[in-house]
Amino acid sequence: MLARSLIIRTNARTVGTLIALCIALTLGAVGLGAAQAPDEAGFQNFLASLRQRAESSGRSPAAIEAVFSGLTLNPRVIELDRAQPGANPNAPPPLFDPYRRTHVDAQRISRGRAVFAEQRGVLARVERDTGVPGAILIAIWGHETNYGTVTGSFDIPRALASLAYEGRRRELFSGELLAAVDMVARGVPRDQLRGSWAGAMGNPQFLPSVYLRVARDGDGDGRADIWSNGADTLASIGNYFVDAGWQAGEPWGLAVSVPDMLDRQMLVSPIVSPRCPRVFARHSQWRTMAEWRALGLAPQNRPWPGDHVLATLLEPDGPGKTAYLLTGNYRVILDYNCSNFYALSVGLLADAVGS
Repeated sequence: MLARSLIIRTNARTVGTLIALCIALTLGAVGLGAAQAPDEAGFQNFLASLRQRAESSGRSPAAIEAVFSGLTLNPRVIELDRAQPGANPNAPPPLFDPYRRTHVDAQRISRGRAVFAEQRGVLARVERDTGVPGAILIAIWGHETNYGTVTGSFDIPRALASLAYEGRRRELFSGELLAAVDMVARGVPRDQLRGSWAGAMGNPQFLPSVYLRVARDGDGDGRADIWSNGADTLASIGNYFVDAGWQAGEPWGLAVSVPDMLDRQMLVSPIVSPRCPRVFARHSQWRTMAEWRALGLAPQNRPWPGDHVLATLLEPDGPGKTAYLLTGNYRVILDYNCSNFYALSVGLLADAVGS
């Protein structure tokens, strides 16, 4: 920290000020502490106002104390948030195939099949209750945390409070911190609130507000433990998909071959999505499977779904490469993570696990 601070300041000053800088550095830890104090002091003032908001909303005093007590600013969380890459709107989209090879790989498929076998009874019950195929549930688990092996070790309230204080998405993270209070009031142990730096938790990587909305008890013990309980994890993912509009009996999509003579300009969608516009801009207009078949498209590895099923066309690697017809259930996967590469790889992993 001290060395990096010295480099930054050196680049910002002229050689004539280096003497003054060296004198200042002789103050050592005292000087460093003074430089950091305003950030922590500002964080504590912000935290006090947020705590007052929690108290005035009538939330449980015990839960508020459990969540807010002892919180300090986590600079690492802010650093990670600011380091997120921004999308260049003028940059061409990358190819999907390299992503697919690293996310739908032999290890993830093999482990997914093993977890599927271990959880077969739970998966059958969840699929019966929600209509979401067990392989889709397993694929989400595999993509989010590699089947529970990488769930994150950040203290969630501290991370959320730090992100809220940073201010770029203050209301979002303030609301999530208050939702964490509600989780504790509901009976979730305070020390279980651990996960990613961005506030997502457990096997399915739910934010606190998502946990409150869709987490479910999958084994009848009265708790929705998405951290260490496979049945609760799968029931909760299934309930998320139901909440997002999953249609039972409809596939997520299928790989297809596209004839060279297809008039792609005719299929460009005139609709600009208000959500994730760059993601949806790559999708064609909707057509029925019967209409796509009439246009000369052909499935690569499965039969055609019903003629009436609607789908859009996505060619992630351009003409001449594998393309995909994507149904409304694909949009549900996008609700989990609004990335075509993510949603495609979830669908392909589910196909491989369930085959």
